[in-house]
Amino acid sequence: MKAAWMGIVAVGALALVGTAQANEELAKKSGCLACHAVDKKLVGPSYKDIAAKYKGDAGAQAALAKKVKEGGKGVWGQVPMPPNAAVSDADISTLVKWILSQK
Repeated sequence: MKAAWMGIVAVGALALVGTAQANEELAKKSGCLACHAVDKKLVGPSYKDIAAKYKGDAGAQAALAKKVKEGGKGVWGQVPMPPNAAVSDADISTLVKWILSQK
C-alpha cells in the first residue's frame, strides 16, 4: 500500500512540474519573459517578488489580470509595462495564477 501511495505522489509531482513548465512556456510565448524572470528582476519585477507583494490579497488575481491586459506603471517604478491586448483573457488568467503561486 505504501509503495502505491508513493507512486501516486510521484505522478502528482511530475504533473506539477509539467504544469509549471507549460506555464513558463506560455509566458515565453506571450512575451512576458522579455521583461520578467521567475526569480530575478529584469526590466520588471521577478514573479517571486510579485507573488510576495500580493500574498493574501483576495483581489490580486483580477487586478493583476487587468494590469497585464491594459499595461500600467508606478507600482514597481517608472518603467511602464505595455498592454498585452493580443494575449487571450484565458492565457492571462493562467499566467497570473502561475505568477501568484511562486514561492
